Amino acid sequence: MSDEAKLDELAPDTLKLESQLCHRFYTLSNAFTRAYRPMLKSLDITYPQYVVMMALWEQSNVTIAELLDKTVIDGGAMTLILKKLEQKGLLSVVKDELDKRVRRVMLSKSGQDAKIIARDVPAQMLCKLDGMSKAEAKQLIVLMDKLQGCFNAD
Repeated sequence: MSDEAKLDELAPDTLKLESQLCHRFYTLSNAFTRAYRPMLKSLDITYPQYVVMMALWEQSNVTIAELLDKTVIDGGAMTLILKKLEQKGLLSVVKDELDKRVRRVMLSKSGQDAKIIARDVPAQMLCKLDGMSKAEAKQLIVLMDKLQGCFNAD
């Protein structure tokens, strides 16, 4: 029996794309990003920039480290996102007054005003989830948080 036949006999479906949970998350992530694109057009921001803005609308004047913890965005990507949002005039990145090594992120007036424009985005996205009940959506959040915990345990 060939090595390939042995593998197929042991786990015939494990390497099929349709059996991969990770591929479903990959395609869903892309679908979410595409769905958000027209909704964020009026703000002239991308989805990762929107995530940062949502975190800052919750609490401005935070350190970059706090923002990284809140958003779980990669540090290198965060640097680029903050640079773009600063260029758009939505925020500023300044040195902390007590510790010059620490940089703080603060919304500008334009960044604060953008929250008014963005307030309808979550409702527009909920309309996209037409085939899912609120209970199913809540259950999905619980399951995804549980799955995320599996990877955070490493």
